[in-house]
Amino acid sequence: MDLNAVRKSYARWAPIYDHTFGAVTRVGRRRAADALNGLGGRILEVGVGTGLSLPSYRADVAVTGIDASAEMLEKARARVAEQGLTHVRDLRLMDARAMEFPDNSFDHASALHIMSVVPEPERVMAEMARVVRPGGTIVLVNHFARDADRSAALSWLERAAAPFADRLGWHSDFARDHVLGTPGLELVEESSLPPLGLMTLMRFRKL
Repeated sequence: MDLNAVRKSYARWAPIYDHTFGAVTRVGRRRAADALNGLGGRILEVGVGTGLSLPSYRADVAVTGIDASAEMLEKARARVAEQGLTHVRDLRLMDARAMEFPDNSFDHASALHIMSVVPEPERVMAEMARVVRPGGTIVLVNHFARDADRSAALSWLERAAAPFADRLGWHSDFARDHVLGTPGLELVEESSLPPLGLMTLMRFRKL
C-alpha cells in the first residue's frame, strides 16, 4: 500500500471515522490502553488517528502520538484540547517507517488497527523495536486474515476485498506473518477480541 494512497484514504475517512470504524475498534483500544496503563512510563502510540484511544490512558503516563494523516491529527489535537488530556505530551505528523526519535526513547508502544494500513509493516515493526527500550512492551491490535479451513465465508470475503485495499484504507487479507519475526521482539501474548474475534491483540517484549 502506497503512503499517498493511505493519506488520501484517511483524509476521506477523518470526518466520519469515530462513528464508523472507530466504533468497531473500541474494545481493542481499551484493552491495549489497559495493558499499558499497568506498566506506566513513556508511551508511543503509532497511528494515533483521531485520538480515540487517548482518553483511555491514565493521567500519570506520558503519551506521544504519531500519524501520517494531517486531517486525523487535527481531530486528535482538538480532542486533547477539549478533554484536557494533559498526559498527551506530543502529537506529530510522521512516517512510522522512519521515526524521528532516538533509540530507546519510549518505555512502551502501541499500534492499534494500523498495521494492515501502513506501507512496509515490517519496517514499522522494526522502528517500534528501535525506539522502545529493552524490557519494554509493544502492543498491537489488528485484523488478520483468517484460516480458510476454519472460516471459509469470512476468508472468502477478505480475499474478495483485497484488490480494493487502497480505496478502503486497509488490507482485509493481511497475514500475521508481517508482524512476527522482528529481531529483538518476543511475542508473549496473543488473544482474539470481540466482536466475533475479528480483531487480535498481540503483546511483544523487547529483549
